Amino acid sequence: MAKPKKRYVCQVCGSVQSRWQGQCPDCNEWNTLVEDAGGVVTPFSARHNLRGGGQTVQLVGLDSDIPLPERTSTGIREFDRALGGGIVPGSATLIGGDPGIGKSTLLLQAAARIAGRGLDVAYISGEEATDQVRLRARRLGLGGAPVRLASATSVRDILTTLSEGKPPALLVIDSIQTMHSDLIEGAPGTVSQVRASAGELIRFAKETGTAVVLVGHVTKDGSIAGPRVLEHMVDTVLSFEGERSHQYRILRAAKNRFGGTDEIGVFAMGEDGLDEVGNPSALFLTHRGESVSGAVVFPALEGTRPVLVEIQALTVRLASGATPRRAVVGWDSGRLAMILAVLEARCGLSFSTAEVYLNIAGGYRISDPAADLAVAAALVSALSERPVAAEAVAFGEVALSGELRPVSHGGLRLKEAAKLGFERAWVPSTLKEEKGGLALTGFRTLGEMVDALLGR
Repeated sequence: MAKPKKRYVCQVCGSVQSRWQGQCPDCNEWNTLVEDAGGVVTPFSARHNLRGGGQTVQLVGLDSDIPLPERTSTGIREFDRALGGGIVPGSATLIGGDPGIGKSTLLLQAAARIAGRGLDVAYISGEEATDQVRLRARRLGLGGAPVRLASATSVRDILTTLSEGKPPALLVIDSIQTMHSDLIEGAPGTVSQVRASAGELIRFAKETGTAVVLVGHVTKDGSIAGPRVLEHMVDTVLSFEGERSHQYRILRAAKNRFGGTDEIGVFAMGEDGLDEVGNPSALFLTHRGESVSGAVVFPALEGTRPVLVEIQALTVRLASGATPRRAVVGWDSGRLAMILAVLEARCGLSFSTAEVYLNIAGGYRISDPAADLAVAAALVSALSERPVAAEAVAFGEVALSGELRPVSHGGLRLKEAAKLGFERAWVPSTLKEEKGGLALTGFRTLGEMVDALLGR
């Protein structure tokens, strides 16, 4: 009788080791290796040839005329936008986010709207009882939706129940970390259990055409908990972001086999659940009657959607010899250091004796390099206490030489700013030819912008 081969699986990174160690050699985490029984290895199985004994798989040509599946709209336009146009039948979607951010609320609203159109929807909760889900649905005004509810954690029980009749159009699993398969040893939430449970559910989706949505827990740094292979197994990975202290929520796609990953969905948490935000700029702009030093409006771009946000800067003079602090919220701290270096080396401004604080209003996060010019204008305005005109926006990329470089979709940014009532725009000089309904002021270098702001 062959002995089962023992192996030890890291609960953080999923690496497999032949013997137990106190520290995982791949991710350097301590006490994360857990014994996991492997398959029985025999001399016959080691030499067995896999070229025979299986079933023939049908191969389809890439140029075959096969109708593509139609997407199913969730009834929530912002959700559909992040998905690339709707849910694809037979797809597997993983959505993660911080606790209490609104993942279950969003999926319950989408499930109720899909079921209201006559489609069969099953909502399986591994964390709440069916009565708790029903109470939450009534609070959201969805008590009459024909959604089938169940509270279960066994993947075998779930698939057996759904296989008795016609498979549903949508299956929501909340959450995948609570599911377990009796084919694998271990508690729910371990690497092997999450991988096996997700694999069975994804296989069910591909075989029956049911769209499966998995809710995933996140770690303290915001990444989805469990093995990274889980993100490779699914078709779409969505991240639900936002601060619970703020009203807005952003649904962002990190992976999408059926669409782009540059679109976002914007929601606002209200008394009746999550509401769609058609004009996200209204959430991130401060309504002020007069110009304020250190505040500049920047037209950011998320996919094809422009979002106007306010960049706020503050400088505090320190006594000689004190170490100045650099704090930034919502932007890259390394890029802030670069902008400060360019302002000092190319424009003659010194921030070495001042603390610098930079904030993106509303808790929004920016990774667009076009924000360089707006950040530089906010810093110069805060240092000199000269406000930028309230009716002006600014965007452009700053090079280390101090040159201002053009950015993508300048006309779209200008059009959105004009629609919201802005009258002027500070842009790189190469964008002077574009028309957007605004009076454009073009600068070739960052020094020209500093001279214009300081009146030199």
